[in-house]
Amino acid sequence: MIEKMKFLSITGPKEDIDRVVDTYLSRYEIHLENALSELKTVKDLRPYIATNPYKDVLERASELLESYHDLITDQTDRKMKLEEAVEAINSLDTQLKELTDRKNALVHQRDELKASRDRVVPFAGLNYNVKEILKFRFMKFRFGRISREYYEKFSSYVYETIDTVMFKCEEEGDYVWVVYFVPESLADKIDAIYASMHFERCFLPDEYEGTPVEAGHVLDDRIGSLQKEIDEADRKIVEAMSSRKEEFAAACRRIRTFSTNFDVRKMAAVTKHDTHNFYILCGWMTEKDAEKFRKEIERDSDTFCIIEDDHNNIMSTPPTKMKNPGLFRPFEMYVEMYGLPSYNELDPTILIGITYSILFGFMFGDAGQGLCLLIGGFLLYRFKKIRLAGIISCCGVFSTIFGLLFGSVFGFEDIMDAVWLRPQEAMTNLPFIGRLNTVFVAAVAIGMGIILLCMILNVINSLRSHDVEKAYFDTNGVAGLVFYFALASVIVLYMTGNPLPATVILVIMFLIPLLVIFFKEPLAAIVEKKAERMETGLGMFITQGIFELFEVLLSYFSNTLSFVRVGAFAVSHAAMMQVVLMLAGAEAGGNTNWAVVVGGNLFVCGMEGLIVGIQVLRLEYYELFSRFYRGSGRAFEPYGKVAGEQ
Repeated sequence: MIEKMKFLSITGPKEDIDRVVDTYLSRYEIHLENALSELKTVKDLRPYIATNPYKDVLERASELLESYHDLITDQTDRKMKLEEAVEAINSLDTQLKELTDRKNALVHQRDELKASRDRVVPFAGLNYNVKEILKFRFMKFRFGRISREYYEKFSSYVYETIDTVMFKCEEEGDYVWVVYFVPESLADKIDAIYASMHFERCFLPDEYEGTPVEAGHVLDDRIGSLQKEIDEADRKIVEAMSSRKEEFAAACRRIRTFSTNFDVRKMAAVTKHDTHNFYILCGWMTEKDAEKFRKEIERDSDTFCIIEDDHNNIMSTPPTKMKNPGLFRPFEMYVEMYGLPSYNELDPTILIGITYSILFGFMFGDAGQGLCLLIGGFLLYRFKKIRLAGIISCCGVFSTIFGLLFGSVFGFEDIMDAVWLRPQEAMTNLPFIGRLNTVFVAAVAIGMGIILLCMILNVINSLRSHDVEKAYFDTNGVAGLVFYFALASVIVLYMTGNPLPATVILVIMFLIPLLVIFFKEPLAAIVEKKAERMETGLGMFITQGIFELFEVLLSYFSNTLSFVRVGAFAVSHAAMMQVVLMLAGAEAGGNTNWAVVVGGNLFVCGMEGLIVGIQVLRLEYYELFSRFYRGSGRAFEPYGKVAGEQ
């Protein structure tokens, strides 16, 4: 169902707009329209241009919330004045910035010391003061590493032949850390030899005290001291946020409300008078909210509201707000996927809820598996609010019902007698056709009934939108309804052994609707009193009409047979469960492998449930919605509602 809407124009002194939005509109759902667009015929109006003064404060609050989301929350019932909210956010932002800057400086120092320590640790085996080595004047020294393979080759074949002293320090994976010394006069030559051995040099800064081991201990002590200061800074940050989280949440809520309320000016218009300027807001409310709002502002001398009942005087079309019973609310998801109904269109949610559940249950008839879908879907919908789970739960109800009608419980058909029939066994004798599975006949009958219902809905929708051609002369209009109803009646009469009345209906009721469909365009022009031009000529018109009529008859036939899949899946489901029971040994009368039974049920429930769900959705969209539903509506989008904020 679609909520009835009322169009409101709200006006008052320009400087009073914040109070009105905060006091009234923040507690109602209103879909705002651009006032300038709605009031095109009104002169001396201009946009309400103003800079949002709360934008910067709100951005800082959002940054704090994102940075410290583990420590704070934006949910609270605490009330706060606007000035207090701005001051609270500014002071907390300043306090946290100081603490954060202090922490970042300490972290930077700690990371530099860690990098320095990591550079000297590989040379821990060098028992000599590093600073003294760095002061050598006539001897060159190189700190670095060389791969183990090249180190062994160098030691065996090269080292003894050149003037250098190499000191091995530490081994790490595939590398050996070394320090080598060379006379200054031979440095270039020796460096080239080491380079040919893939020596990787590293540079140590002049900041170490003592040997590498001693320098490492000194650096560890300094790093530990800095880490304590960092931890203390973290503690102060946590303490600051934790002690003020309620205050921050209330401030955020208040600032967000005022920022949103301030932006309402984008949709408003103001008068151009030099003095006594007035704002104008236009929008849609539900009929119930509009009446409550009107009564509430009756005592407000500065606020005026006009409710426009004549939609011909309104520039915009009403938005769509669906309101369905809780049982059918999950099926709104399928309607939204196809497109929202326009305001004057029938809401198909209840129809899709009923037909989808019935068709799914018919195709997936098993009492045991249906109960699993019912309970599992209900629990997911109840605790996780997953709309698809709610749909599955409704389908589970009808799967259980049809499972009882078919006498199937987790695939076992010997536990109980079928209330109606067994899908694989029940057969029906039909004239001209012979023996046919009963579920196929029932599926086609259900499909024909659904198609007739959709044609009736199309007539209603077309009359609401004043589309004469679709209402009376279309294949899904009155002409198509009469033809298809006559066709259904003829089939039923022939199949039940009543050929005479069936022949009479065939002669009388077939020809006239087909002629109406054939001449639908000129007939619609006559009814609407328009001059219909036959631009393509009479011959082309007749040729095109014949082919279109053939396509119509073919579509009636194919659309009806499309519902055969409903019966086919009912039979295939029973056959698949029979295979599972055969694999488990339950059909042979011996010991039943219950693991196979459980696994087979889970497999069939998951795989076939998914396939059946998709097939039913295909039927809904292509066989039902395409006949009567346009889905061209726009969503009702309430502007900045914050419940309970005053």
